Amino acid sequence: MIKRLCVPVALAIAATALVLPVATAAPAPPSTVADVPPSFYEKPGPSAVTVVKGGPDHTLFYPTDLGAGGTQHPVLIWGNGTGVDTKPYDSALRHLASWGFVVAAANTKRSGSGKEMLAGARFMIEEDKRPGSVFEGKIDETKIGAAGHSQGGGGAINAGADPMVKTTIPLQPGPQGTVGALKGPALFVAGQVDVIVPSWFVRSRYSQAGHVPAVFAELKGSDHFFPGETRVRMVGVVTAWFRYWLSGDQQAKRIFFGPDYSLGADPAWSATARNAKAEQIAR
Repeated sequence: MIKRLCVPVALAIAATALVLPVATAAPAPPSTVADVPPSFYEKPGPSAVTVVKGGPDHTLFYPTDLGAGGTQHPVLIWGNGTGVDTKPYDSALRHLASWGFVVAAANTKRSGSGKEMLAGARFMIEEDKRPGSVFEGKIDETKIGAAGHSQGGGGAINAGADPMVKTTIPLQPGPQGTVGALKGPALFVAGQVDVIVPSWFVRSRYSQAGHVPAVFAELKGSDHFFPGETRVRMVGVVTAWFRYWLSGDQQAKRIFFGPDYSLGADPAWSATARNAKAEQIAR
């Protein structure tokens, strides 16, 4: 049930539901850094999740045990595909929150400008400072990531040009935004059989990111709507990317970086590529 939070105040396509199957909670990472497959992050994280309405016009997903043990949580801002709000992405966004992220998902159906996404980030920064806010002192204002699907992927590229956004994941992104303006590392995700935003188009956008570490990943058997198990594969890799760049998770790092990075050997992904800056990141 969604509660009301009382606080102060794409390439034109339809997106689809990213509904994840029910799964058991992920085991705690081992004490020593070891290789794990991307599937490790497909399981829900350790936190229960609360969902509320808040912000300028946002749906917020966050760990129910917000701030436990003095934790300050990274923030993810989300952009929807054309013509839909956050509802189709509910399960995916809950999954990210279960791994310790506070997700501010803009309720706009046209997220390509990235403006509504950035408004969500600014709102969370304000709430971190506002006395009495449930988020007071619990947000890491230096760890903000942007992601979105289709038009929202283009919106994530636009949002990623703002210095407060440290890393970006455009999922099957539309043509919005200037990749060369990104301020931090980026993961570009394509579907192998996507005919709406073809893999070659996503790869061409990735190729424009030579100034930052960038990874391209093509999901085997996936069209534009992440059917069946491809939805789970996608969300696991998105979780792992943000866990490394925003939470410092060294296991997640090994999925993307080093000579034997596990994403490159995972049969669920039909193609991967890393640019020179990504290749330079050691395990």
